[in-house]
Amino acid sequence: MTYKSFSPKDTKKLAVMFGQEAKRGDIFCLSGALGAGKTVFAKGFAEGLRYKGEVTSPTFTLMNVYEGGRFPIYHFDLYRLEGAEDMESIGYEDYFYPGGTAAGGVCLVEWPERAGDVLPEDAIWIEISENAAQGADYREICLK
Repeated sequence: MTYKSFSPKDTKKLAVMFGQEAKRGDIFCLSGALGAGKTVFAKGFAEGLRYKGEVTSPTFTLMNVYEGGRFPIYHFDLYRLEGAEDMESIGYEDYFYPGGTAAGGVCLVEWPERAGDVLPEDAIWIEISENAAQGADYREICLK
């Protein structure tokens, strides 16, 4: 399914709907080029889970935890990682698989393609792509 967004506001509004429908244990993989809107999506998603705080991309910390909404959000940015070996160092099993200490929340994973093959098969992939011919703010948001 593909959604069309004509502005960051549209992207955020769509993400709010995804957040409202999210369930504990869900993993959302946000794929797209730098500046495509992954963090805008993350902000809307958190709003949909009724999180009231600030949401920022955790590029240098690898993961931010947002608590205070319906349930915790574990927001990963894997841009600086280079594969499954690097994922071991952040204890991904606790977040991505049932029975882990953090499995009671939802995961948002930016740059999921850098995780190697450690992401669960049931992860929900959302690809955000730009199309300059449609305008600078135009995005296609494809649910896979």
